[in-house]
Amino acid sequence: MASNGSIEQLVEVWAPKLSRAFLEAVYASRDRVQIELLVKMLERGDVDGALRAVGLDPVAFRALDAGIAQAFEAGGKLTTGQIPATRDPDGFLLKVQFDTRNLEAERWLREFGADLVAEIERDTREMVRQRIVEGIEKGENPRTVALDLTGRINPATGRREGGLIGLTSSQVKWVASYEARLRSGDPAQMREALAMGLRDKRYDRTVEKAIREGKPIPADKIDKMVTAYLNSALKYRAEAIGRTEALSALHESQMQGWRQAIAKGQVRVEQLTKVWRSAMDERVRHTHRRLNGQQVAFEEAFVSPSGALLRYPHDPMAPSSETVMCRCHMDVKMDFLKGVK
Repeated sequence: MASNGSIEQLVEVWAPKLSRAFLEAVYASRDRVQIELLVKMLERGDVDGALRAVGLDPVAFRALDAGIAQAFEAGGKLTTGQIPATRDPDGFLLKVQFDTRNLEAERWLREFGADLVAEIERDTREMVRQRIVEGIEKGENPRTVALDLTGRINPATGRREGGLIGLTSSQVKWVASYEARLRSGDPAQMREALAMGLRDKRYDRTVEKAIREGKPIPADKIDKMVTAYLNSALKYRAEAIGRTEALSALHESQMQGWRQAIAKGQVRVEQLTKVWRSAMDERVRHTHRRLNGQQVAFEEAFVSPSGALLRYPHDPMAPSSETVMCRCHMDVKMDFLKGVK
């Protein structure tokens, strides 16, 4: 349980906000697709024209970028608010306030946000291109390919559901694998589909019945199951982005809050020690389980058993294998007497 006024508590606030910002950007991107023009380009076999009709635009993710900046500011204010005030030799009070206009803070936010949005746009564009090329090469119905990308409108919600836009190429492969297993009619493969984590478990009885009776699953039922899987995959990616980017922003602002206090003379860097804190449950990476409690000097990196160097949990410079869906956090301890003669 997160304590009051902690980075953990801020994560629980900002991770869902960033997830929603990502999802809203995806939904808006799907709605902007020029479907009739996309169908026309697909009929012509014009891959570049089809991509233009999809109209991917990094500006769509501006709200995600803005949310990261707000989380960053919240983390910095929390950090500086918890640093004890001190007095200089002349008796003047030293109490830093977090400055998001600090050159280092501005540079980090600008570069981090730009890199994240560029990565999302690049992943999405590559996935869309692959689906377009596949559809053209297989001679698929152009409208089917277009709607696979955007999703079909749910009459109940008025929102497109089950689209590929918003997923990575790897996640699209998960969906294809799930669908192929359901359509195979092979009991062994259908059992494998029942073990896939992003499936909608409400359909498990349908699959179990098909296996038990030795009959194929009705095609219309499979379509619904695949749509549900697509929705789950998009939700999973949104949650991964929300938590990963929230923790990256919050831990970076934590570091910068302390650095601003150091620059002001309120704190000496040699007084500070960073401590890795793991959730310590069965879901924790084995590398992070071993990192739990590790202490390093403020400007030193934690060393993972994998060999990766992490300035803090969710360090964007670390390999994704060490950061995605991580639930660790970092404490900074201050020894008031260290260095005092």
